[in-house]
Formats: sequence, structure tokens, C-alpha cells
Amino acid sequence: MTLRLAGLVVGLLLAGIGILGRRRGNFSRGDLLLWLSFGLAISLLSVVPGTADALLDVLRLENRLFAVLVVSTGALTILTLRQRTRFHRLEAKFGNLVRNLAVRDFGVEATSGNGQPTVGIVIAAFNEEQAIGGVLNELPETIGDFAVDAIVVVDGGEDDTEGVVRRAGYSVATHPVNRGQGDALRTGFAIALRRGDEIIVTMDADGQHAPEELPLLIDPIAADEADYVQGSRFLGEYDDAGGARHFGIRMFTKLINLLAGTEITDCTNGYRAIKAKQLARLRLEEDRFSAAEIIMEGAAKKLRMKEVPVHIRTRSHGVSRKPPRLGYPLGFLRVVVSVWLR
Repeated sequence: MTLRLAGLVVGLLLAGIGILGRRRGNFSRGDLLLWLSFGLAISLLSVVPGTADALLDVLRLENRLFAVLVVSTGALTILTLRQRTRFHRLEAKFGNLVRNLAVRDFGVEATSGNGQPTVGIVIAAFNEEQAIGGVLNELPETIGDFAVDAIVVVDGGEDDTEGVVRRAGYSVATHPVNRGQGDALRTGFAIALRRGDEIIVTMDADGQHAPEELPLLIDPIAADEADYVQGSRFLGEYDDAGGARHFGIRMFTKLINLLAGTEITDCTNGYRAIKAKQLARLRLEEDRFSAAEIIMEGAAKKLRMKEVPVHIRTRSHGVSRKPPRLGYPLGFLRVVVSVWLR
């Protein structure tokens, strides 16, 4: 009797949550129906336990209570997944708001190349006040027939990265909160596309990428030999080679090559160049671990991809911003799987 009363209370509570959530405008009509269905089902089973006997035949079980627990677990799983989906939708809307505000405040005008075609160098920066100045000072003003202009996206943070960039003579797009490298790059991409850059390069803010190697990435696109040029530390030089990270990059590269049909050697390298018209075709949604998504989307859209050797240097200042321990490989694997499942 105690268990039946507890079940009745839980069932009525679930139904009440659904009704209250609908009245407050937090639940859709579908949410209300789910909560009412689960709540009423639990209440019915508590008051008239014999209704669970039908479950025994369907689930091929002998214990009525166990059958109810199986169904209840499934129902709660459905509710959890539904709420998780709602959360991700709200997160995506918030990310869009942050990026749109950053683009608006940047004040996108015409390209700054004085009539020349422009290469936009998109740099996502999070607490990089010590390193970003040196990176910007090394950037050339032109590469061949192209003018070069940097788009620095300050992705939240607590230091003076924005001030350092402005004192170096560059404009800044600012995220008031940290959104992740993927979102920061998308903000930079939106600015570069709106102002008419012809080639877009992504580059780290920590000094690991050598600006003198920019022609290696840009020239194949300028010569119409490729739409996407990926830098590779394994074809070039890698100051911090060895260890678990080295092994992990190799394994993830093999996985991406298998799933996406690519033939790259370095899937996590953020030093890349993409023809702007082709970049606009890519479906980019990930706020973090974006390297895998960009490569796999490029392959899915049949972009002509080429790899070139680059030198990945030890970061000039500070420490890595990547998640510690298993956070990075698990996050990267999640992106690989989710992009492949699209």
C-alpha cells in the first residue's frame, strides 16, 4: 500500500509539473502531453496494479514490478533526451545572439584592401594578451596580389587581449562570454564573408603558427589548384612531438580519413586556408573542437583539398586552453561522430 501511494503521488506530481510548465509558457503542447501521459500512467498503475499485467506479455517478464520499472526507466530516458534537445536549441540560439552582436559591433564595411583582393586572417583569442601582439606584428601587409588583414575575435576572457589588439592597429570582434574556438571562428568567418575577403585563413593566437608560411597555404588557392589547404605538422616540423597528444592526433586523423574519405595527415591543425565562396557552403555548428567539423564538411561538400607542410612551434606564452585529461579526446570524438551522422 505504501508503494502504491508513493507511485500515485509521483504520478500526480509529474502531471502537475506538466500543467504548471504549460501555464508558465515553459512547455510546448507536446511537452505537456508527455508529462501528462507519464504521470497518468504511473498513477493508473499505482491505483490499479493489474493494468501492468499486459506489460508482462509484451516484455516477456514474470515480475510485474520489474516490468513497471523497465517502462518507467524508458519514459524518463525519453524525457531526459527531450530536455537535452531543448537545452541544445537554447544554447544554439544564445550562441547566434553572441556572434551576431559581435559582428554588428565590429562594424563590417567594405574590404580594407584598397581595391586589392583580400586575405582575411581569422584569429580566435582567449586570454592571450602576452602572445597575440607578437603574432600580429609578424603578419605581412601583402601576399602576392592580396592585401592581408586580421580579424581577431576575443572570445571572452579576463585579460587585456582586446586592448593589445587595438593598440596594434587591428579591429576586434568581442564575445562578452567564452563560447569556444568554433563559435569564435564562425564570428570571424561571418565578418570576412560580409566584407568580401576572397581567401580566409585561420590561425592560432598563441604563436604556434608561423606567419612567414602563409604563402604555402594561400598560393594553391590563388592558383585555383585547391579550395581548401590544410597545414600539416607531420609533413613539416613539430616542436612538441611525442607523447599521448601525438598518438591521439594520429588516431583521430585515421578515423576522419575513414569516415570522410579524406587523405590528410593532421586533423587537429588549425592553420588552414579556404576559398571564401566555398567556406560559405559549409555547415558549421560546433562551438568547440571545430577542426574535425571543418575538414569533414569540406570533404562532404567536395572541396578540392590539399595539405602542405608547416612548422608548429611551441606556444610563445601561457598554457594550452584545451580541456585537460579525457575532456579533449572525448569532445573531439563527439564532434567526429555527430558530423558523420548528419
